[in-house]
Amino acid sequence: MTIFNREAFKGKHILITGATGGIGEELAYEAVKYGASLTLTGRNKEKLETIKNKCRLPDTDVNILTVTADLTNEYDRKLLVDKAVNIQGPIDGLVNSAGITGGDTVEELKEDDMRLVMELNYTSTVMLTQLVYRHMKERKSGAIVNLSSLSGLRGTYGNTAYSASKFAITGFTQSFALEAIEHNIRVNAVCPGFVDTAMAREIISKKADKAGRSYEEQLAVVNKGLPSGRITQPLEVVNSILFLLSPAAENIVGESMKISGGSVMR
Repeated sequence: MTIFNREAFKGKHILITGATGGIGEELAYEAVKYGASLTLTGRNKEKLETIKNKCRLPDTDVNILTVTADLTNEYDRKLLVDKAVNIQGPIDGLVNSAGITGGDTVEELKEDDMRLVMELNYTSTVMLTQLVYRHMKERKSGAIVNLSSLSGLRGTYGNTAYSASKFAITGFTQSFALEAIEHNIRVNAVCPGFVDTAMAREIISKKADKAGRSYEEQLAVVNKGLPSGRITQPLEVVNSILFLLSPAAENIVGESMKISGGSVMR
């Protein structure tokens, strides 16, 4: 990201949830390049440690803490924030990137599946943010970026549970932003479409199976449907997140930044 120098986030502590996912992992790699200290959380302890080791850059003094946590668990959420603050210091930035896909058509939707998607994508995000916000509010400083989706801006076929959870995140972002900015804390969201991660590849593979196509054929169909002619790369989402965390976005409040390749313009 050329608009930032290598000390853009020096002295800043960023907490990243879903750090073992495609976007969270890429964000960790990029944030340390600009001097940020990190707290990384996810459910896979081994992968967290692998990411931590890959984040270590020569000739840098960046601190990286990993905390294995289930964000649907109240105890784990509190332990995560306590460790982050006590070990790494005040949290300057929070990126809520933990989330799952799932669901079906309304006719086929199972209640347990819907509850799981809403619990992880929405409820646990709000409750973790509440804990971090209390610390930020004391210092009257901070930036929060929620990972929503184009599915949080418009519905798509057979996507009821996931879309509802992301609409909830978009609404949360807008409402909470009005509260937080009173204390100099900015809240925004990014809303990507298909991103070249394991989650998107799984969705495209399922669509390919239903259509009787190969993955490559289905990806070509998806790409053809985008004005830009291609799906988004993780780094492009990460660059948007870093921008929203930075002082360059000081007067951007409550926005849902679309990363759609031109497919959604409203």
